[in-house]
This record gives sequence, structure tokens and C-alpha cells, in this order.
Amino acid sequence: MADRPVPISERRLLEVKLGEFPAWLGSRDFSPSGVLSALRRGHDRYYNKYINVKKGGIGGIAMLLAGYVVVSYIWDREHLKHDRWRKYH
Repeated sequence: MADRPVPISERRLLEVKLGEFPAWLGSRDFSPSGVLSALRRGHDRYYNKYINVKKGGIGGIAMLLAGYVVVSYIWDREHLKHDRWRKYH
């Protein structure tokens, strides 16, 4: 089954071919309510993509543990360096 073609007025800007651009631009709603709804849709997409993300998982805990290991090594590096240079007779 072939997908139905999407009307040009419902396509996103990146899906529009260069020859179809004037017709796509003419189908946009430039009234104050149309501009406001476009801004609202853009804000909702941004919020859902970057702000309202799924929390949790092993990745955050692993990064926290790896950061702790690196910081504790940096803090003890001077002590480890002196132990290495110490001569045992």
C-alpha cells in the first residue's frame, strides 16, 4: 500500500521542494491568531524536545560515579606521586 500524498499546506518547511515553495508560502496563515498558534507549536516542540525529557536510567548514575573516580584521583595524585618516588631501603 502506498502512502497517501500529504497536502502541501500540511508539510513542514524542510519537506517542501524549491518549486513548491511559493505555493507552500501562500498556504500559510499570517493572521495574528495564525502567527500566535505557530509560535505556540514551536514552543511546545522545543519544550518537549529539550525540557520535558524522560528522566532516569543508568547513564546519569554512571556519569556521576565516573566523575567521582576522576575527582578523587586528582585529589590523591600528589600522594600517589610521592609514594611512587619513595625509596625503600
